Amino acid sequence: MHPRLKILVIHGPNLNLLGLREPEVYGSVTQDAIDQTLQRIADEENLQLKILQSNSEGDLVDAIQAARGRFDGILINPAAYTHTSIALRDAVGAVGLPVVEVHLSNIYKREEFRHHSYIAPVAVGQVSGFGAYSYVLGLYGLVQEIDRTASCVTTSQAKRRKKK
Repeated sequence: MHPRLKILVIHGPNLNLLGLREPEVYGSVTQDAIDQTLQRIADEENLQLKILQSNSEGDLVDAIQAARGRFDGILINPAAYTHTSIALRDAVGAVGLPVVEVHLSNIYKREEFRHHSYIAPVAVGQVSGFGAYSYVLGLYGLVQEIDRTASCVTTSQAKRRKKK
């Protein structure tokens, strides 16, 4: 079991309208229901979550930048900013935290302009197409990556100590 990890969960623009907006694409689940599911998992897995949603690109960039030194990783659904925001990409790349990008729909089965993600090249992984379960898969993947990275650092430190 890992120590209590702190994870920042970010919902991008229009995700506050889940359950109302295009249910044929995004399903009928609400953001609140997703948050409750993530919080239940966090409680079971000894995680501390901070969850936020914003329609403002600048607010999202501020939240990502503020995560450095305060969180162990970021789970983000950048929504439409996935395909347009170099600012979000640069913030993710700058903070030095593992980030997993999630999407409810399979962005590669949608309109051509949605096939490109500015975030994916600076994220440790991307999960899309599983509806609300994309968040669950993304959270577990993020925790596994944090644990794996911490284990590698610990093993490396132990090897250095033995050499001394």
